[in-house]
Amino acid sequence: MLTLLMVQLQSFSRLSLVFVTGPLGLIGATGALLLSNRPFGFVALLGLIALAGMIMRNTVILVDQIDRDIAAGHARYRAIIDATVRRARPVALTALAAILGMIPLAGSLFWGPMAITIMGGLFVATGLTILVVPALYAIWFRVRIDEAQMPKAADVRNLDRFGRRAVPFQVAAE
Repeated sequence: MLTLLMVQLQSFSRLSLVFVTGPLGLIGATGALLLSNRPFGFVALLGLIALAGMIMRNTVILVDQIDRDIAAGHARYRAIIDATVRRARPVALTALAAILGMIPLAGSLFWGPMAITIMGGLFVATGLTILVVPALYAIWFRVRIDEAQMPKAADVRNLDRFGRRAVPFQVAAE
């Protein structure tokens, strides 16, 4: 898994950032197992390993979008915000699909602890991923609001609601 992520991310610092977010699901998994009064056995441990993979996948999606926005010429601070806003819905919907897919297994005596671990952990970790990963990225790569990237007072009226430069409609001269 480490090798595949290194090939995909092409950076040790991005790889470290992704691995730091792996344990975000422990909070929800522990709470869900306690609320459902299920044991933390081998099957729940398998669910925890699968959960870490799902969380890291969501982080890779978010970090990759931030890097693409920066490569497209956006300011780093703005790229973090825009990428998070754009990727929040797909990340949340895929997590919701996985959570809903585990409902039939939750009642099972054998697979129930794994399903509950994944459901609770993914529910909490998705919210934490959307909130924590952008902040971690900004801290990790020392992103600040640069004065050179901030618009001048005269240019503010040419910005759209996301702070990007709006291109005015121009009619071609004939």
